Amino acid sequence: MSLSTSPRDDRLAARLRRRLDAEATRLGFSGLGVTTPERVPDLSGDLAGFVAAGFHGTMGWMAETPERRASPQGLWPDVRSIVVVAFDYGPEGDPLAGLARRDRGVISAYARHRDYHDLVKGKLKELAGGLVAEAKRAGSACDVKVFVDTAPVMEKPLAATAGLAWQGKNTLAVSRRIGGWFFLGVIYTTAELAADASEPVRCGSCRACLDACPTDAFPAPHRLDARRCLSYLTIEHAGPIPVEFRVAMGNRIYGCDDCLAVCPWNKFAAAAREVKLVARPELIAPALADLVELDDIEFRRYFAGSPIKRTGRDRFVRNVLIAIGNADDPAHLPAVERRLGDGAAVVRGAAVWAAGRLATPEALARLHARHGPGEGDPQVAAEWAALGFDAGRVSDSG
Repeated sequence: MSLSTSPRDDRLAARLRRRLDAEATRLGFSGLGVTTPERVPDLSGDLAGFVAAGFHGTMGWMAETPERRASPQGLWPDVRSIVVVAFDYGPEGDPLAGLARRDRGVISAYARHRDYHDLVKGKLKELAGGLVAEAKRAGSACDVKVFVDTAPVMEKPLAATAGLAWQGKNTLAVSRRIGGWFFLGVIYTTAELAADASEPVRCGSCRACLDACPTDAFPAPHRLDARRCLSYLTIEHAGPIPVEFRVAMGNRIYGCDDCLAVCPWNKFAAAAREVKLVARPELIAPALADLVELDDIEFRRYFAGSPIKRTGRDRFVRNVLIAIGNADDPAHLPAVERRLGDGAAVVRGAAVWAAGRLATPEALARLHARHGPGEGDPQVAAEWAALGFDAGRVSDSG
């Protein structure tokens, strides 16, 4: 349904928009745009192609209820307008500087502070509540629904049609005003608002993001194969990190910022202005030697209030062990051996790989003699076999 052209409705729409803009500024949002369902392109074909190619990896939820994900009205038939907001989280320094410190872990900039889901959703609910209150004062009524990355909502195409950002060649949202370091939040409402002009793609011939990817995760501009993306592999993927990506992973232990950090539009990005999004000191270049020792209770305590907590201890320590294997420092071997006896198979498997990278052949044979013969998990046994050990015995080369 398009916006009514009656004077009364136009006045109401303008009044509601003024309230939204004022409240968004007060709440610390760095941008706001409005679109309507009929302006959003049909995304069903792109989504079906993405899933058919297997680019979603093990994220099965992306293939579920595609009709709800492909269009706003598929999720909520009553929606008449869509408000999209941006919230800065830009890092204060070079987010890639930590890659050279091999004894330290690199955590994606967005995860170095309080969980953005809670923070942004709280502000978004306040913004939506103000919209409802303003409509009521004007003698009207509207319903709202708020979303922050937890529902079948295609936020980035919505941001483009709302004039807030475009989807870059790395598939991330980019703004000519604030760069790319921002979260997106969405309000669906039954209020009829005037839509903003859409934002065209402004990447031009630049391919900095594509060339920066350490695992060649972009089969083409604007297309991402999540199965090759270090953000997916270190966060969403539950099994062993595929061997072909382990060295390229370096010391990235949660997420990857490479394609975002090199985007030229980030010269317009601002460091995080929200005090709750200032990075926690212990999450800036944490020592791998400390992180590898975390048990489940310590992990939950260390990452309380952080999005990292949702990934779980086993997956996270798996990542830390891959980083340790890339650190080229045999001083980590005692900690690696302790993880060879870990209760989680995915941790033990990563420890085997790290041991193979750090230990001498003689030391590796001793480690296998102590931990390999009793290994009952086939994937961990396969890690030992890749190092030349099989059927619980040391090979001649060991």
